[in-house]
Amino acid sequence: MHPQTYQQAPAPAPTQGTHHWILTLEAPHGSGKAAHTAQGSLTPAAGYTRANAFTDLYNALVERNPKLRGATVVFFSVEPNAL
Repeated sequence: MHPQTYQQAPAPAPTQGTHHWILTLEAPHGSGKAAHTAQGSLTPAAGYTRANAFTDLYNALVERNPKLRGATVVFFSVEPNAL
């Protein structure tokens, strides 16, 4: 009789959206400027556009940090979240 070997199943990967986004904003701060970069993932609904994503993400960042209202967009990217 041979001993049985049991392997533990890998833990499921955290749920991620189908697209990854990065948004960097720059705003006046004191006598200089401050930059803020945020990133995450999303799964767009049918008909959702890159412009929709930009507007929604920009507004969400400003809502969380009102000091960013009117900030200049330095970088924006939204791409499929697959390698």
